[in-house]
Order: sequence, then structure tokens, then C-alpha cells
Amino acid sequence: MRIGIEAQRIFRKKKHGMDMVALALVRALQASNCGHQFFVFVQSDEDAACLQSGNGVEIICLPNAPYPIWEQLILPIAIKKYTLDVLHCTSNTAPLFLSVPLVLTLHDIIYLENIDLTQGTAYQKFGNLYRKLIVPMVAKKARKIITVSHFENQRIVNYFDFEPALVQTVYNAAPAYFTRITDASQLAATQKKYTLPDQFIFFLGNTDPKKNVKGVIQALSILKAAGKLPCKLLMLDINRAYLKNLANEIGDPTILDEIIFTGYVSNEELPNIYSLATLFLYPSVRESFGIPLVEAMCCEVPIITSNTSSMPEIVGDAALLCDPNKPETIAQAISELWGNIELQMELRKKGKQRGKIFSWNQNATETVSIYQSIVKSA
Repeated sequence: MRIGIEAQRIFRKKKHGMDMVALALVRALQASNCGHQFFVFVQSDEDAACLQSGNGVEIICLPNAPYPIWEQLILPIAIKKYTLDVLHCTSNTAPLFLSVPLVLTLHDIIYLENIDLTQGTAYQKFGNLYRKLIVPMVAKKARKIITVSHFENQRIVNYFDFEPALVQTVYNAAPAYFTRITDASQLAATQKKYTLPDQFIFFLGNTDPKKNVKGVIQALSILKAAGKLPCKLLMLDINRAYLKNLANEIGDPTILDEIIFTGYVSNEELPNIYSLATLFLYPSVRESFGIPLVEAMCCEVPIITSNTSSMPEIVGDAALLCDPNKPETIAQAISELWGNIELQMELRKKGKQRGKIFSWNQNATETVSIYQSIVKSA
């Protein structure tokens, strides 16, 4: 088969969730030696070294343009040259007009639900608007929709009134280098580089309201007021002005003194951060999967996450759950887990085992089977 894969943003230096998923999928396909030809359509950027052509994969670097123009105009013209059997668009949206069958990875439909996400950045607002316009149209044109959890699968089927067979769950995973780091010199170097204390709570999020940054700092404020805040909280690459506004909103501007800021940390360095952390905090309001949960489980750090959406499905019994809409329950979970070494060890052990069920090799195998089913039915 000749398979096209849209992976527009995988060469950007500061990669985020969907970029990392697309990159990991292509790497797994490249390593699979499955005998098919893959044409990966990208936009040039700083990190072109992250993926090279070879072993059945050809990188097609198309002219740079704003995301919608690249996707709706440049990509459809380019794919006509490659006589593809199928095109896989990996990041929720796709060209409206295509000459080949479409497989669409629909990570989530949060932007279509009755959830107020208007408080995000201008970039996030535009992205949500674009998806809100495009996704309903391209989803109905797709020959198969891939999504990332059974929770999200059911949301998509119900929202669009699709036949269940149209939507298939294929779990994400973490790269193989996400494992508990025990090399003392390696950990010490990371600790020194980012000026990290011996104990800290690690929170991984961004300014998207669903990540619940406000709820997290409210929980910290509750613990601080009660004299029960056990340590500082580490945040990566979050705008300080944004946090200052949130701190003022909750009436505790000094709570920022309890937060460590590192700026952007590369994905390759994250296993060191997880391995140094005492607890991992991930109380999102809504997730379709939650790759950081798998990363944390593989790195054997005790997890606190939400009792909503996909998160209980992903962690199973390997995390302590809280209500993300009630900061006091986040605070309570931190206190409970911090003071219970036995529970920490139990969650480390369960997380290590559960993390093994998420595999990019398995993801690639299931994805190729989907491509084959589309071609056979054409």
C-alpha cells in the first residue's frame, strides 16, 4: 500500500501532545518493516532531525503556510502527485476535498461540546473555532475514525450519531525512553539544571482551561492556609503573567512563591523530572486520553488524577482520583498521598505494571490493520 500521513507540525521545536503522537506513530511504522510505503507530509521547522526518510518512510516537506491554508490548499494538491491508497490525517482536522480515502484521528471533540473554553489564548481560541467548523464535515467523510480511548469513542459515536463500527479505539502510549531513571549522576544533573528541591509535586499542564491550572493553585492555597502544604509545586512552560492573574482571582497572590518554574523542558528530559518528583498531579477537567498519565506510570511516580472523562480508564487502579471541579478534593488527595508511604509504593508498583499495556508497536499494528481494511473495501 501507498499510505499518506499528515504530520504537519512534527518538526517544530516545542512539540505538544498531538505532535508527539504523530511522530511516535511514524517512528513505530518505520520500525515495523511492514512492507508498505509511507509518505509523511510535513512543514519545515527547526527540528527536522527528529525524523529521517528511510525504511519505507519518505518525508515530504511542503511549503510553510498558516495551518488552515496548508491543510486545505497545499496538502490536497501535493497528495495528488503520490497516487495514494489512503490518507491518514493525525490531528483532528483534514482537507475538505480529497481524491483519496480518509482515515482521521479524532483525538477529542471537546471543542464541539458545551464546555466554556473561551478563556484560552488567542491561538487556542482560533484552533477551537477552526476545529468546530471543519471537524463535523470531515468526520462524516472519513472511511474510518481513530480515537484514543473508549470514553472518547462513545462521545464521538453519540455526538455524530455514527455507526459504532466507524470509530475505532487505538490507545496512545509513551516513548520507550519513559522509564524510571535510577542513574544518580543523571538525576543530579537535571536537578541542578532546573534548581529543583529534593521533594516536589510535579504538575504538567498549560493555559488551556481544561488543564485546570486555576483548580491546582486553589488547592495549593487551601493547603498553605491550613499549614499543610508539604513542598513546592513544579510547573513547566506556563506563562507567569497568566498565573499571576489566576492567583489574584483566587485572592492569594503569594501562592506563586510556592511554584517552581522551569520554562520549556524537552520530551527527552521528562523522564528525569518524573523520576525526581515525589508526586505527579494531573487533575484535568476533561481529557480524551492523557499521555502524561502513561509517562508517569512508566516512570513509577505516584499519581493524583481526575475521576472524570478518560482518566480513570487510562490509570485503572494505579492512581488516586479526585474531583477536578472541587479544589478541596485535590488538596485532600495531596495530603492523603503525601503522608502515606505505603500507598505511594503501591501506586508505583501498579503504575509500572499498567504502563506496559500501552505500546506504540501495538498502536502501529492496529493502525496498519485499519489502512488495510480501507483499501480492501475500496
